Amino acid sequence: MRKISEDAAFREQIGKPGLTVAVFKTTWCKDCHFIEPFMPDVEQKYEGRISFVEIDRDDLADLCEELNILGIPSFIAFRDGKELVRFVNKLRKSREEIEQFLDRALEVANVLPSSAE
Repeated sequence: MRKISEDAAFREQIGKPGLTVAVFKTTWCKDCHFIEPFMPDVEQKYEGRISFVEIDRDDLADLCEELNILGIPSFIAFRDGKELVRFVNKLRKSREEIEQFLDRALEVANVLPSSAE
């Protein structure tokens, strides 16, 4: 998962025509550490369909405030610079819940027109 620590790099990535899922975490978050063991497998499962980026909420606090990231870990799907769907709350997230969110993000992306079309 590509780590992004600059606002401009984040905006460049989410502005692309492909589906990008931003994962918001911190180093001190226990629930963020809970998802670390299975996230590489999840990324591999969605390879070629979703680009994943990781943002440390403490590195980009202003961006997280702008995006209303109140709990971590949180997931937001973007395409063409627009938010498509989000999975943002303060609860621990299971692999099953994350995959359900990713499947929903793909469904939304598939029904909405893209600027690449």
